[in-house]
Amino acid sequence: MHEINTMKNLLNTTFKIKDLGKLKYFIGLEIARTHEGIHLCQKKYALEILDDVGMLGAKPATTPMQKKADNMFEEADIHEPSSYRRLIGRLLHLVNTRPNICFVVQHLSQFVQKPTIHHHRVVQHVLRYIKAAPAQGLFYSKNYALHLKAFSDSDWASCSMTRCSTTGFCIFLGESLISWKNKKQITVSRSSSKAEYCALASTSCELQWLTFLLRDLHVTTSNIACLYCDSQAARHIALNSSFHERTKHI
Repeated sequence: MHEINTMKNLLNTTFKIKDLGKLKYFIGLEIARTHEGIHLCQKKYALEILDDVGMLGAKPATTPMQKKADNMFEEADIHEPSSYRRLIGRLLHLVNTRPNICFVVQHLSQFVQKPTIHHHRVVQHVLRYIKAAPAQGLFYSKNYALHLKAFSDSDWASCSMTRCSTTGFCIFLGESLISWKNKKQITVSRSSSKAEYCALASTSCELQWLTFLLRDLHVTTSNIACLYCDSQAARHIALNSSFHERTKHI
C-alpha cells in the first residue's frame, strides 16, 4: 500500500487525479467483484445499442450468425451506410467482453464501404443474439493454477471474394480467457495445412508476448505454455525443422 500511495502522489503532482475506490464502471465495462473472482460485462452498453435501433422487444436468437447466403453480394445496397458503419463500430467495442461474436463482427466489418441489405439483416441477427443474454461476459476466477493454454484454428479459403483463410485463436490463463483474435490472413493458402500452420505462427507470437508480459510482472506460471492444434499436417510441419519440398511455398 505504501508503494501504491507513493505512485498516486507522484501522478497527482503532474495530473490532477481522484481516487474513486474500487473499479465498478469504465468506458462501458461493468466490473463485479465477488469472493470467487471478477466478472466483466457490458450489459448497459448492449442494452443501449438495442434501444437505439429499436430492438429491445425483438425475439432472441440462439446463434450469433446465420447460414451464409449465396446471393449476399447480389442484393441492393443500403441507402444510408453510415448507420451500418456506426453499428459495426459499436459492436467492435462490445467484442471486448463478448468473444463469441468476434467472428461475425470481423466478417461484417469487411463490408462497411458498401454494405448490402443482406449484411444489415445479419447485423440484426447478431443483435437478436445479444438480446438473448445481454449480461453475458468474462469471468476471471482467483482459484486456478497459472498455466497458459492456447487453441489455434483456421477456416481454409473461407472468403468467397479473395479465397483468403481466417485465423482464429484463444488463449487462457488457467480457466480464464485473456486473449483472442479472429482475422483474415493476408495471403492465399494453397492448402489447409498452410492455413493451419500460419494460424499456429500467429498464435505462437501472441503466446510468446504474453509469456514475456507475465515475466515482466513477476508472475510465475505453473508449467510451460501449451499450444493446441487440430491439424496433424500442421503439427508435423512444426515439429520437423527441415523444409520439405511440399512446404517450400510457406
